Amino acid sequence: MLYGTGKYTYELVEPWAKLDVVDSFINVVSVSVDSEDRVWVFNRSKRPMILFNQDGKELGSWGEDICSKPHGSFLSSDDHIYVTDNFHHIAQKYTRQGDLVMTLGIKDQPSDTGYHPGLDIWEGLSSIKKVAGPFNQPTGIAVSLKGEIFVTDGYGNAQVHKFSPNGKLLLSWGESGGRPGQFRTPHNIWIDKHDNLWVSDRENNRIQIFDDKGKLLDVWTDILRPTQVVIDTEDTVYISEMCRRISIFAIDGKLLTRWGNESHRSDNPLFVAPHTIGIDSKGDMYVGDCVVAGGFADRRAGAIRKFARRG
Repeated sequence: MLYGTGKYTYELVEPWAKLDVVDSFINVVSVSVDSEDRVWVFNRSKRPMILFNQDGKELGSWGEDICSKPHGSFLSSDDHIYVTDNFHHIAQKYTRQGDLVMTLGIKDQPSDTGYHPGLDIWEGLSSIKKVAGPFNQPTGIAVSLKGEIFVTDGYGNAQVHKFSPNGKLLLSWGESGGRPGQFRTPHNIWIDKHDNLWVSDRENNRIQIFDDKGKLLDVWTDILRPTQVVIDTEDTVYISEMCRRISIFAIDGKLLTRWGNESHRSDNPLFVAPHTIGIDSKGDMYVGDCVVAGGFADRRAGAIRKFARRG
């Protein structure tokens, strides 16, 4: 089946990831594609980081017992992998082989924001009484070409934190709310070639764009519950949305194409809760889904979908 339109037309490759039949991703929370087009899948199984080639063949894995609740990841230009752990309230830097290099935050010590997980997302958000330093359930992470580290502190806080390459906190900005510059679940972050930061402000249904000093530059609103932004070398903007769709924009904000579950039965949707998106050098797309967290049965290897570009 084909998805998208024109230059941005894709064919679903199914199945893609060749996991053992008894294995499962549970939920795929982050996808990174390296310079060799290998796909690093950060997930909530017993093996949090699993590496695949373009054809879905497994090349290795690591990370057993490193995370309480994996959430975001980023593959830097110096061949390190940065991850966030919701429930341990930390962000960490690893080698590609899985050796720990640095930890940001204090494990199991959330900052004091008043946050208390509610029965639904809005109940939890309403419990945030103030913003605080790193971290209270951090979400996304990205590294600039200068090596500066940016972390969205998103479920129990409402800030973006900026760190030096050696882990010194340099700056924090944001507060809870819906006005420009405020956040309701800053869920992930992407840094473009101009060192501008694209923050997925999920429960405000928008992308907020900042410079690397926290100055607000622009806001995109033609989006529903965005979970991640990725920008390719041609300045095409790809956004995964928890409303069960993918949207592709030009860098000026013009919508190029989008698709979701329109051609699929409600009891077997294409997407359940798209959480992450990755693009390789051919323009092929990898979409990670929080299937179980979204209330559906375990899809095992099907928690990540590959869309091969045909346009």
